Amino acid sequence: MMALWRRSLAAQIITFMLLALAVSQGIGFLVSWDERGQAMRAAAKGEFFSRAASLALSLNATPDAVHGDILAVSGTIYSRFWLSTQEPVDATAWAKDAWKRLHEPLPPAKMPGHPKPNRGPAMATVPEIPTGAAFASEPSRWMEIAPQSWLLARPAKFQYLDTAIGMGLAVQLDRGMWLNAAYAKNYHNAFWTSQSALSLGITALVLSVIAVLVARGIARPMRRLATAAELLGRGEAVPPLPESGPDDIRQTAEAFNRMQARLQRFVEDRTRMLAAIGHDLRTPLTSLRLRAEFVSDPEIQDKMLKTIAEIQTMTESALAFAREQATAETTRTVDLSALVESLCDDLVEIGQNVAFLDGPKISYRCRPDALRRAVRNLVENAVRYGERARVTLARSAESIDIVIEDDGPGIPEGVGDQVFAPFFRLEHSRNRETGGVGLGLSIARAIARHHGGDIRLFNQAKGLRAVIGLPLVTARNARARA
Repeated sequence: MMALWRRSLAAQIITFMLLALAVSQGIGFLVSWDERGQAMRAAAKGEFFSRAASLALSLNATPDAVHGDILAVSGTIYSRFWLSTQEPVDATAWAKDAWKRLHEPLPPAKMPGHPKPNRGPAMATVPEIPTGAAFASEPSRWMEIAPQSWLLARPAKFQYLDTAIGMGLAVQLDRGMWLNAAYAKNYHNAFWTSQSALSLGITALVLSVIAVLVARGIARPMRRLATAAELLGRGEAVPPLPESGPDDIRQTAEAFNRMQARLQRFVEDRTRMLAAIGHDLRTPLTSLRLRAEFVSDPEIQDKMLKTIAEIQTMTESALAFAREQATAETTRTVDLSALVESLCDDLVEIGQNVAFLDGPKISYRCRPDALRRAVRNLVENAVRYGERARVTLARSAESIDIVIEDDGPGIPEGVGDQVFAPFFRLEHSRNRETGGVGLGLSIARAIARHHGGDIRLFNQAKGLRAVIGLPLVTARNARARA
C-alpha cells in the first residue's frame, strides 16, 4: 500500500480528495444536525408558549364551569393542561406529575360541537417516563419567564422536563388558579441515514473517477517529458514533445522543446568551432616546423615570427569565442535603448561613422556585457564593409529587434548561414587589415542564441540589414520580477 502511495499520482490525488470529502461532509453533517435539532426545539418551545398563553386568556374570559371542557379539548397527544389551586413549588414533584399526565389517555370532551380528542397511541409518540434515578441525577428546577418574553403580561414558571424532549409551564390566572402545561415529544434527528450514506458513496465514486482522469492527464505528459529528457541527456535525437493540453502542461512542453533546440545549436556551434580551429591551425604549424630548421636565416626567422603571430592571434580569438559561450555573467534588467545608444556614442568618439536613431525605451533582462559585445561586432562589421552603420530598436509582437543597417555590398546569395561559421571570411586573404579572423559573427550569434534569440541577415537594395531578435517573453518575465 505504501509503495502504491509513493509511486502512483492517482492514488495520492484520490486519497486527498476523499479525505477532503470526508472532512467537509462530516463538518456539514455536524452543523446541519445540530442546527436542525435546535430549530426543532425552538419551534416546539414557541408553539408551546403560544398555546399556553392562548389557553390562559381563554380561561380568564370564560366561567369556571366550562374550564374542564376547555382543558379537555385543548390537550393533544404531546401536551396536557390542568388547573391547580396552589402554586407549584417543588419542581421535581411537578415534573413527575406532568410525566404521568402525559401518559394518561386524553379525557372525553363534554362541550357540544367539539369532536372527540385524538385517543391515538400516546405511548408510541410520548417519551417514556423518566425513572427516579434520572430525576435524582438531574433534578428539575423552575425558571421565570418575564412578561416581555412571551404573550401574557405576567410572569410564568418554566422548566425542562428533559433537556431534549420535554418542557413544562405554570402561570397564575386572574381568579387565583394556576394553569399547568406539559409538553413532550420524541424527535428523530438521526445523524447518519441511508440517504446520507448513498449521497456520500456516489460523491466519492464520482470524485475517484475524476481523480483518475486528472492524474492520468498529468502523469502522461510528465512521463513523456522524463523519457525525452533521458534521451536528450544521452545525446540522442528527440522529436519535439506535443505542445497541447492545459496551459501548465503545454508551457512545460514548449519550454523543453525550446531548451532542446538551444542545446543542440550550442553543441553544433562548439563542434564547428573546434573543427575549424583544428583545420586552420594545421597549416601554420606545418610551416612553423619546416622553417624552424632554417632559423639561422634572418628572412626565414621573420617569416617564422609572422607565423607564430598568426597562430597566437587565431588561438586567442578561438579562446575568446569559447569563453564567450561559457560566460557566467549575471543576468539583470537594463535599459536596452540606453545600452545600445551608449555603445554607438563610444564608437563615434573613436571616429566610427555610426548613427543611433531614437526609438522606444525598452527594459530588458539580459547579460548586458555580452549583448553589448554582440551589437559591437555587428556595428563594426557594418562600418568596415558598408562605410557607415545605422542602429535602431523596434518592438514586434514576438520579439525585440536591434537593427543594424549599412551601405555596403551585402553578402552573396547562398552564404547567409556560412558567414556565422567560426573563422569563415568572405575576404580570403587572411589580411587582418581587411578583416578579422572570422569569429565576430559567430560570437554575436552565440550571444544572441544564449539569450533565446538569433541573428538574421537581409540584403537590401543598398547595403545589408542585420537584426538581433530577442524573445519578448524574457521582457515580460523581467517586468514580473520587478
